[in-house]
Amino acid sequence: MSSQSSALGQQPLRTVQVLGGGSAGSSAHVRSLAAGLTARGVRVAVCAPPAVDRIHDFGAVGAQHVPVDRSSDPAALAALRGACADADLVHAHGLHAGMRAALALSGLRTPLVVTWHTRAHAEGARAPLLRLLEKRVARAASVVLAPSSDLVLRARRRGARDARYAPTAFPAPPAGHGAPADTEARRNKTRAELGAVDRPLLVAVGALERHRGYGTLLDAAREWDRAEPSPLMVIAGEGPERGGLQERVRQEDLPVRLLGRRHDAAQLIAAADLAVLPSRWEARSVLAQQALVAGVPLVASRVGGIPELVGDGAALVPYGDPVALAATVLRLLADVPGRRALARRGLRQAATWPTEDATVAQALSVYDELTSPRTGL
Repeated sequence: MSSQSSALGQQPLRTVQVLGGGSAGSSAHVRSLAAGLTARGVRVAVCAPPAVDRIHDFGAVGAQHVPVDRSSDPAALAALRGACADADLVHAHGLHAGMRAALALSGLRTPLVVTWHTRAHAEGARAPLLRLLEKRVARAASVVLAPSSDLVLRARRRGARDARYAPTAFPAPPAGHGAPADTEARRNKTRAELGAVDRPLLVAVGALERHRGYGTLLDAAREWDRAEPSPLMVIAGEGPERGGLQERVRQEDLPVRLLGRRHDAAQLIAAADLAVLPSRWEARSVLAQQALVAGVPLVASRVGGIPELVGDGAALVPYGDPVALAATVLRLLADVPGRRALARRGLRQAATWPTEDATVAQALSVYDELTSPRTGL
């Protein structure tokens, strides 16, 4: 490890973390990883677009930020190759970041670790291209890390030499989150701003894309609109499906509000009676983690990595079944003791997730394994 390297009089391990556009989950993970690695004496450079660094401020945790656009054009690849030139190991986060890192490292013997934080979605003519991209990245990586078991299997099917289960930690909330009274005041204020003072509030968060299952969510909203009082469903996120979803809400007069892109997702979830995750597939959903950590009951599709993430700490329903989704939501809203019991189970499940320190230790173990000829370990 880096402390052993220092004892041997060698230079600290030099790593480069490569981000693409930087989803909320992967960017937060890289910041947490950079903080833990630098605290252990590892040199860390983060290659990411400037906009991502403005949000996450990698320099504040001791890492060097190298501005690199999310592009495979020659200039971006040259910048990335230059940043990786003296690295002992490169760790790319996401499929596209993995492909760009593989291209930048072409001809070099630098080990490449790729974390598949999630699964890309493509339909029609793009589906074969996505499979080809997955194969190229899986085969280029020295090790593929994945936060759900089904992603590990997918990487192996795509030809990964070494694919391992590596659940990423949910970053701890900022210090000074406030006393319980402050939390309750924020919750009431948020509900009032959303128009859910005297009615149940349901919250979903995520990009407005087809695989997120929002069409099913609107179908379910039509079912629970018959309840009295009717629950209000708010969806925080932006994406290509917004126009169609908004038109459905208007035409069918559904109790749904599209909030657009928000930076207070955790606050919205904390104010909810229920969080809802209707996706076709998820690995280690940020929404699911935020809900369980906040003690907010979660209703989610039984897909991908969700069952192993939430255990018995959430109510799971079949994907694409609006009747089951609506029935589960209405049952929980009507059963306050049952809802509280589900929230308690969610908090217990969240306590079993790996800590940020454990996540850093696992990554560093992989790094040491791949760079051991350099250190003599």
